[in-house]
Amino acid sequence: MNQTAFLNLVLPFKDKLYRLAKRLLVSNEEAEDATQEILLKLWSNKTKIGSYKNVEAFAMTMTKNYCFDRLKSKQAQNLRIVHSNYKDESIELQKKIEHQDSLDWVGKLMQQLPSQQRMIMQLRDIEQYEFSDIAKVLEMKETAVRVNLSRARKTIREQLIKKHNYGIK
Repeated sequence: MNQTAFLNLVLPFKDKLYRLAKRLLVSNEEAEDATQEILLKLWSNKTKIGSYKNVEAFAMTMTKNYCFDRLKSKQAQNLRIVHSNYKDESIELQKKIEHQDSLDWVGKLMQQLPSQQRMIMQLRDIEQYEFSDIAKVLEMKETAVRVNLSRARKTIREQLIKKHNYGIK
């Protein structure tokens, strides 16, 4: 098997090998090393590859076994300790940014609501007033307050879904 044929056979599933290794080993670097090691083993046995019915399944099995061996090794024990002590601050920061972005969007969307719905939503969801108190403040019936709140929430929800699904088909 020549290099081009080998690459055409192996490249379509190399990302799957990496994702499996990443899932098992956690570390990006370890997963990259494992993937590279499996690809090297496949290359060194390229003459035998044609005899396998499903090369992808064979490679995935090799990856799984290699990762399990790595996890059993003493070096992996050290890695596990490092990973348990390591806290990825960037993930927490990203979540905070996304959360703040969503809150900003809700604020913008609330400003677009009719004034009565905006007031009801402010009093109920932000200020935590009871329906009876909102009805007294706005001189409305409780059922009208509930209906307006429901409509306001529905509008906000639809706009957020529309924003978050933008570009997804």
